[in-house]
Amino acid sequence: MSLDVQLIRKVHLSYDEGKTYIEKEEELYWANITHNLNKMAAEADIYQALWRPEEINSTKAKNIIKLLEKGLKDLESRPEYFKQFNSSNGWGFYENLVPFVEKYLKACKEFPNADIYVCR
Repeated sequence: MSLDVQLIRKVHLSYDEGKTYIEKEEELYWANITHNLNKMAAEADIYQALWRPEEINSTKAKNIIKLLEKGLKDLESRPEYFKQFNSSNGWGFYENLVPFVEKYLKACKEFPNADIYVCR
């Protein structure tokens, strides 16, 4: 099982001949990571920002930037602590979560007004 995160922008196109408004979603960012890292993410206090942003009323990328920054700083400052949460089945390691968070944070900063979608 895995987590998909997406940043989406709604693109307003136009009205068609019948005066129906046409809107399209544009994917700005997509990433996937194993659920085996959810405990490590929880220990870094970024589980909800990553897996369940709707539970913390975070529907826009800008809403989770500070959380991701703080969690990433914690992950990077205590690698040995977080490595104890590496998956015993070989699927999901500290070395996977850190770049995932780095890239997602960068995308959130690049597209702060994008809508967050998660599939878990």
